[in-house]
Amino acid sequence: MSPLISRRVGRPTAALALLAAAALATPATLAVASPAAPAVQAATPVVPPVQAAPAAPAAPQAPAVAAAWAAGTRAYLVISAPADVAAAKSAVTANGGTVFASYDAIGVVVAHSTSGTFAATLRGVAGIQQVGATRTSDVPADAYNPALPANPAQSATTLTETNRWDMTQIKADQAWAVSTGSPTVKVGVLDTGVDDQHQDLAPNFDAADSASCAYGKADTRTGAWRDVDTHGTHVAGTIAAAKNGKGVVGVAPGVKIAAVRIAEPTSTLFYAENTVCGFVWAGDHGFKVTNNSYYTDPWQFNCPDNLDQAAIIEGVKRAQEYAEGKGSLQIAAAGNSNYDLANKTTDSESPNDSTKVTRTITNACIDIPTELPGVVTVSAMASGTGKASYSNYGRGVIDVAAPGGDGSTGVYSTLPGGKYGTKSGTSMASPHVTGVAALIASANPSFTPADIRARLASQANDVACPSDSRCTGTTANNAFFGEGQVDALKAVGGSTPPTGKFFETQTDVAIADNATVDSPLTVTGVGGNAPATLKVGVDIKHTYRGDLVLSLVAPNGTVFLLEDFANSDSADDVAKTYTVNASASTADGTWKLRVKDGASGDVGTVDAWNLTF
Repeated sequence: MSPLISRRVGRPTAALALLAAAALATPATLAVASPAAPAVQAATPVVPPVQAAPAAPAAPQAPAVAAAWAAGTRAYLVISAPADVAAAKSAVTANGGTVFASYDAIGVVVAHSTSGTFAATLRGVAGIQQVGATRTSDVPADAYNPALPANPAQSATTLTETNRWDMTQIKADQAWAVSTGSPTVKVGVLDTGVDDQHQDLAPNFDAADSASCAYGKADTRTGAWRDVDTHGTHVAGTIAAAKNGKGVVGVAPGVKIAAVRIAEPTSTLFYAENTVCGFVWAGDHGFKVTNNSYYTDPWQFNCPDNLDQAAIIEGVKRAQEYAEGKGSLQIAAAGNSNYDLANKTTDSESPNDSTKVTRTITNACIDIPTELPGVVTVSAMASGTGKASYSNYGRGVIDVAAPGGDGSTGVYSTLPGGKYGTKSGTSMASPHVTGVAALIASANPSFTPADIRARLASQANDVACPSDSRCTGTTANNAFFGEGQVDALKAVGGSTPPTGKFFETQTDVAIADNATVDSPLTVTGVGGNAPATLKVGVDIKHTYRGDLVLSLVAPNGTVFLLEDFANSDSADDVAKTYTVNASASTADGTWKLRVKDGASGDVGTVDAWNLTF
């Protein structure tokens, strides 16, 4: 993953692949080819720009502030009762500060000052409840005249949609046969920004409700929401990449996505005032769900016995409560330090905008926003049923789990400029849950955030603890997976697709070199003949799929070729759904997935396969 993720939410297992047939103008640290993912074809045609939806009249410029930037400028949250905001603003200006932004409905003022005694002085003013510095470094000069992010040239792709392992694992591929989500559901991507012109994101992008909240104040200029990294665009694709025959498909490809860039350029840090702005924006703009794959900088954990951090906790908490009160559910990544959030002892990652120190902490210190009340906390799973090695965990902290990738198996999604690539992290798990929440909201328009939160938990599939003493709790609810892995199919209406009865085997069958194996699956209670559109879902782990030939064997012995992979196809694994005209065969009986390995040197396993009648 990008440098941003390696030091933040996607920390130790970061794996980013920028896939292109030609050299790309991207930082060298990001130009790592991934042999496991299909290459994006070099593009000649450029995707036409997305037309900004008829937005606010004349798209206002970033508002000017009262004072010019000066070296030593620091940012503060000044908190009062909402009724006392006017007095709080007056106190700010009377005591060596300027009001940079104000969120009157929640009693939070974003103030700037160069005075080293500003916070201490304001804490003595009647009516002001809390004051806290939000950073340990200066506010950048860019805050006073923000530059627009680059608008990347777009590369077209000949890559066609296939069922990826992460989508199959949460049954999103089956859910799409029922519903792809409603365009009336808006999902906010609070992140590093989103490339709105990407060929897989443009069809679902909502420009009218997108903005930048960098530095803590909404900037609604066209393009202010664009990506200053690659992270937000990747997250957006997992949530809602369009089902348009190209690239990838998101969990909820029928919903709308809006970008609220809360990361600042250059540093790509997410300060408290930015998060406050993002949550208030989400509430005011009708976002049914938001995805938050970050923690609020510069503190990995904010402790209430520290005056600055206590103000950060209160300010962001008020903003989250405001958003939820307006109908918006926040979903957040648990973090990637392999850390037990239910048994905190030390923090050695903070502050990350100056000099880190190691400090002793307790469970009173919280990761924001993921540990705020009402926020859904998501841990990451590898391919299969295991915890991703890097994922944070914690009994009573983790709500649900979702695929985040691990090792060489990452989550494949969109990247700026029409590109695609893989990343791993709880940052990648959280958008899977956000997509499922969007499907729940689509199927249940009257649901409140609490309703969606409860449904995510009740419909999750239980995942038992492995042989690991850190995983405490029960199969139904434990420290690694919470209530379990989310299920997109259940989110749209049930445990079986309405297109027909569903049968699956998860019994592993080893695939040896130069051998042919059959994985049997017994079908009962269907009656009559199989359909002309029999769906065959395949999940095979293999280190060189060019060796493989896949066939379906019907109960009457008829063999249907599913795919003979090109000998030169060096990619790993097969996670696809095939359609077979099996109408000449009876439905009931034993079907077989036949896998032929035609070469030496690589082996694998049939992990699971299924039939949908």
